[in-house]
Amino acid sequence: MTVYFGTDHAGFRLKEALKRYVAALGHRVVDKGAHTLDPEDDYPDFIFPAVEAAVRHGSRAIVLGGSGVGECIAANKVRGARAALAFDAYTAKMARLDTDANVLCLGGRTTVAALPRAKRIVKVWLETRFSGATRHVRRLKKIARHG
Repeated sequence: MTVYFGTDHAGFRLKEALKRYVAALGHRVVDKGAHTLDPEDDYPDFIFPAVEAAVRHGSRAIVLGGSGVGECIAANKVRGARAALAFDAYTAKMARLDTDANVLCLGGRTTVAALPRAKRIVKVWLETRFSGATRHVRRLKKIARHG
């Protein structure tokens, strides 16, 4: 699978570590930026291209920022995106299992110090399949109709 990455300066270091990890898991990685630690890099400039590409190609994106909150809000503005902010393996699993999240949002300032935890979140999110349960499909259809 292709995994698109987008971040601002605050998620840059975590993005760099996770790109290598995702590639080592056997996925193709496409980095949509940011490519520096410049605080003038605004996350929408990098989040939108990463999420749009993932939606267009039926793939997934991982977006990062300081907390991941703004990036999650931006990602969910893209039609077809189902972005979820995950803090641990459980929230990552539920994001995929129940909501078929195609975008994972992480906080570079909240998880970079715990790289093994961030890797576990990503691995669980990449490996978990959508359950396809009727109630979840019904809910996702309602969300799609609204946006």
